[in-house]
Amino acid sequence: MKTSETTAAAQPIADTVRNPWPFRQWMGGLLFTFVIAGLGYGLAQLPGPDHVGSMACSIILAVVYRQIWGYPESLRSGIEFSAKKLLRYAIVLYGLKLNVNVIFNEGLPLLARGAFTIVFAMLVMMILAKWLKADLSLSLLLGVGTGVCGASAIAAASPIIKAKEEDTAIGVGIIAFMGTVFALSYTFIRPFLPLSPADYAVWSGVSLHEIAHVALAAAPAGQDPLAIALLAKLSRVFLLIPLCFVLVFWMNRGKRSDDTPGTKTPFPWFLLGFVAMSLIGSYLIGDLIEIPDRWLSGISELSHFILTAAMVGLGLNVSFAALRKKALRPLLAMTLTSVLLSMITYLSL
Repeated sequence: MKTSETTAAAQPIADTVRNPWPFRQWMGGLLFTFVIAGLGYGLAQLPGPDHVGSMACSIILAVVYRQIWGYPESLRSGIEFSAKKLLRYAIVLYGLKLNVNVIFNEGLPLLARGAFTIVFAMLVMMILAKWLKADLSLSLLLGVGTGVCGASAIAAASPIIKAKEEDTAIGVGIIAFMGTVFALSYTFIRPFLPLSPADYAVWSGVSLHEIAHVALAAAPAGQDPLAIALLAKLSRVFLLIPLCFVLVFWMNRGKRSDDTPGTKTPFPWFLLGFVAMSLIGSYLIGDLIEIPDRWLSGISELSHFILTAAMVGLGLNVSFAALRKKALRPLLAMTLTSVLLSMITYLSL
């Protein structure tokens, strides 16, 4: 009995010896993701990578680091904090970018187009994924990203559908790459299309993946078409909120998608933060609260940087073996889905 008590008493001491600086390791892991994110920002300024974006560049750097030097286990607590907690904080801050008032006043007709895009992208993606026998979790993330708003939508949906961190990272990388390919293709074929600048803008806004991709494709058409394209895209971003609640309901059915009993999905409280920030940005800032534009720009940049650091944490979980095994078929399914989406939205103009 005495020996047992002595052992129990000694256990916390042993834990302390094994991990004498938990806060330092946590902070080190957090700073590690910030450094890689900073390098990703720098890489994204170069010709070529600038079309891919800082998030994709940072994930690539994190994946390369993992393959060469392995996962930095001593920094795991801070890295996991970036991949999980910072991810949600970034989504909350992203709410300031969504002007609900503009959508309700000027973009209501585009909401119907946006809803069609989301339903079509997710439905076709999952049908093709089953046909190609692709990984369903990764395919669902890609369907959400294709239908809504790329990496941000993947980041918001990932904790709800309980996706693996490596699936989230792979999904973000694929969506960034394919979105860039499609955006550049749009700019190339635009002069040959029998579309007015306004129709081309709507087509770009309702079919391309990321806000950056929409801007890349629509900017050559002029400032007014660019504004229309971004409004069409923001209508899809607005629909991320109800979509996530639908996913919560779907995940909380009696059984998981693999037909095995599953645990209830926690309520995504961070989405309420996203909604709150959207309402603040739409109805309070500028009307009741005066905030300098440079501060708002700084908050926007901060949210993007935090999300990029979170993606670094996710990217460190990716191995090339898993990438080869899991990514090819979902990539093919997403490519086919994106082609069909571009065609059907073009024909609907």
